[in-house]
Amino acid sequence: MTKYYKYSGAGNDFVVFDGRTDALEGLRTNESISALCKENGTDGLMILTDSADCDFRMEYYNSDGSGGMMCGNGGRCIVAFAAYLGIVPADGKTYVFEAADGVHTGEILSGSGADGIVRIKMIDAFGLRPVLGGWFLNTGTRHFVSFVDDVEAVDIAKTGAELRWNAEFAPEGANVNFVQVLEDGSLKVRTFEKGVEAETLACGTGLTACAITAYHCGKAPARTENGRVFYELHARIDDLSVDFLPAEPAREVYLTGPAKLVK
Repeated sequence: MTKYYKYSGAGNDFVVFDGRTDALEGLRTNESISALCKENGTDGLMILTDSADCDFRMEYYNSDGSGGMMCGNGGRCIVAFAAYLGIVPADGKTYVFEAADGVHTGEILSGSGADGIVRIKMIDAFGLRPVLGGWFLNTGTRHFVSFVDDVEAVDIAKTGAELRWNAEFAPEGANVNFVQVLEDGSLKVRTFEKGVEAETLACGTGLTACAITAYHCGKAPARTENGRVFYELHARIDDLSVDFLPAEPAREVYLTGPAKLVK
């Protein structure tokens, strides 16, 4: 088996391969991906490969082997991984990388590729609409956002699964985010992820969806600066931030949080 690594993005864990030189024959199957994720206790698997136009390309797969979507925490981790491998951004500072939903940028704000704070640019959110008492939108992955009084009181396994499979989101389904607005205005989030089919400790595209929906629903951001709004969010074990320009429903969207090499 080709050497692989394990990264954690705010508790969202991934098996990560350097695919620039190895063919990784037989890896890209549901069975192989599921087995590796189960063996390592991860939520997904990523492969860093060469790109003709960018610094690298990110391949992302859920723990059930499904792919074709963006992962925000994975994006931060693979930027850190690129730095760990010694890949130097074309401009010397900011990585430009391809993902399933388009081109992204990423920068290590502090620390290193082994343990740092990483900020990545997400796609402009789209498709925001009210549904089932909450909101649907796409931030690189399909999300349903529901505001609740107490996220700890929600039966994530039961209610999350029911909403994930709701006919409203067929056939692709949607990740499900439950959001509580705390007294200081920050957002506490729990997420049921499709493809993992369970609650994960963090979901980057989900946190992004929650911040954008919070602004749309009139929930004040932590601060504003040069027309940008900034939200502080609490996942299960780490804090992250999302900032963006508010416009139909958001553009120039950034997600910031930790990325750490586990092994």
